[in-house]
Amino acid sequence: MSFTPPRCPNVRCSQHRAPAGGFYRRHGFYQPKCRAEQVPRFLCRTCGRAFSRQTFRYDSGDRRPECNEPLLRYLWSGVGLRQAGRQLQLDVHSVLGKLRKMGRTFARLHKNLCHRLPEGGTFLLDEEETYEQASIRPLTMPVLIERNHWFVVATTAGSIRRLAEPGTARRLWQDRDEQKHGIRRDRSRRCVKGVLGVLASRLGHGVRMTLRTDEKASYAVIAKEVFGESVTHETTAGTDIRTTFNPLFPINTTLAMTRDNCGRLRRRSWLVTKRAARLRNQLAIFTIYRNYVRRRFNRDARDETPAKLLGLLPRQLHPAEVLAWRQDWGDLSIHPMSPCASRNVREAISIPA
Repeated sequence: MSFTPPRCPNVRCSQHRAPAGGFYRRHGFYQPKCRAEQVPRFLCRTCGRAFSRQTFRYDSGDRRPECNEPLLRYLWSGVGLRQAGRQLQLDVHSVLGKLRKMGRTFARLHKNLCHRLPEGGTFLLDEEETYEQASIRPLTMPVLIERNHWFVVATTAGSIRRLAEPGTARRLWQDRDEQKHGIRRDRSRRCVKGVLGVLASRLGHGVRMTLRTDEKASYAVIAKEVFGESVTHETTAGTDIRTTFNPLFPINTTLAMTRDNCGRLRRRSWLVTKRAARLRNQLAIFTIYRNYVRRRFNRDARDETPAKLLGLLPRQLHPAEVLAWRQDWGDLSIHPMSPCASRNVREAISIPA
């Protein structure tokens, strides 16, 4: 389809937020080495900035953009960075750079598409424990989902401090590590408060909701801090048998899915995460895959993703669509289902009959 610039990409230009008709003029083409077709260029009549179609694309400035989609499929299938690089003939540092960019863009895409959640829902929260570099450097990974549709609302990862018994070899190892790198900070409470804060921003102030967790004492305190009296907090013992009758079954299964789809959550392997920030990048990829690309259950129709069932999108997204447009303009970002950039993320997209 022919491309029409939706706005001036210069955020300081008046044509960025409220573009007028004919705010640009065509400014020729250029021929990239990585593409067979020419890329059109444009010139803003107001600020004089020159830009092209690529200015609005996710892969602007990328080397080997043809590797983005197959790499994405590898990353949400649990393949490690080095093996993905071998398959695509990319250096591991190139793969890492693409992972960081995908993580940043997908976190923004999820925020843009999930602007509001329906009222009166029930949400499940639990933490998974992993580590970075070595088992003496544990990480917490809280995950928050909507109960009925298994929609992943928020995830994050942060350091925690778990000291072994004094006098043990493990405690001596931890002491030496803290002498070298400083005392490890425990960010469990801050991480949990962060994901609940994301939920609060999606629901709006004072909206009644139900939060179900295990019996960890800090959850009740943090929930009251974030939601006040609008939350109903229900608990289930973590020792209860984990069958489909367990109220925490959806969140327990979602955590199992993260271990299946995110290779860096596999302990005692070369894939284990080296930095918490890279785990957060991987979780952003998992969130997009779980919510917008993969159907909720295997028994569901092909396009019945959690996002569609919640009414956020009319159908599932394809990998090429989640890699289509940059998402750093908030409400003005281009909708991933808009092939010619004519709709932003706040405009409804309909499926032709």
